[in-house]
Amino acid sequence: MIHPTAIISPLAKIGKNVKIGPYSVIGDEVELCDDVEIFSHVCINGRTAIGNGTKVFPFAAIGFSPQDLKYNGEKSCVVVGKNNVIREYVTIHPGTEGGNMKTVIGDGNLLMIGVHVAHDCVIGDGAILANNATLAGHVAVGNHVIIGGLSAVHQFVRIGHHAIIGGMAGVERDVIPYGAVKGERGYLYDVNVVGLLRSGVDRSEIKALQAAYDMIFHGGKTLMENLKQAEEALKDSPYAKEIFNFMNEKSKRSFCQTKGNE
Repeated sequence: MIHPTAIISPLAKIGKNVKIGPYSVIGDEVELCDDVEIFSHVCINGRTAIGNGTKVFPFAAIGFSPQDLKYNGEKSCVVVGKNNVIREYVTIHPGTEGGNMKTVIGDGNLLMIGVHVAHDCVIGDGAILANNATLAGHVAVGNHVIIGGLSAVHQFVRIGHHAIIGGMAGVERDVIPYGAVKGERGYLYDVNVVGLLRSGVDRSEIKALQAAYDMIFHGGKTLMENLKQAEEALKDSPYAKEIFNFMNEKSKRSFCQTKGNE
């Protein structure tokens, strides 16, 4: 299951039924769990753990020093969960002392060609990052998020569960759960109705989310005044409550808003 040209440190931990292709290099502190498949010309370094069933395609580079000039060789790590697909030329960097000391990718994600995940990022489960999507440091991406090709997400931005980011968008501010964002300087234009329907969310809850969206971003008052009004009006909707909780959390960024209200 391991090609004779692969270079694997004797200190690396290799699980059962692991496949490692030609010319791949596996470092001292790497752990590959059961059923991991590493294709040819992959380099995995540092304190990196790859979960069961994850596939890593050629020329991916995982666990090498982050591009943060403040990084000083601290023993940070990368943790990749189960059943992810990491395509060609993906780069994933470990955490830093200025963050959580680790970069975390959950389960069942698809990182397409050329995706970059910088230091201290956290990605949930079931997300799709299309070709050449870029996450700066300390970005938090929720479950089942879709980020379009050639998009860039600014450092410390949070993207809520089930949000969708259009291709070639620059996201500088937090995106609410179920939000839909597009544009050169990303703006919010709707809730992710298509994604909600595909996920089997009841239409009554989709209507509640649309009502929350309208009240918060078109309510005629300040954003936080609109939020309080929406919280009271839609307190029985668990989906709308996700938006309210997200907006009430502390953040280093403001919120993506609708065009004209930015």
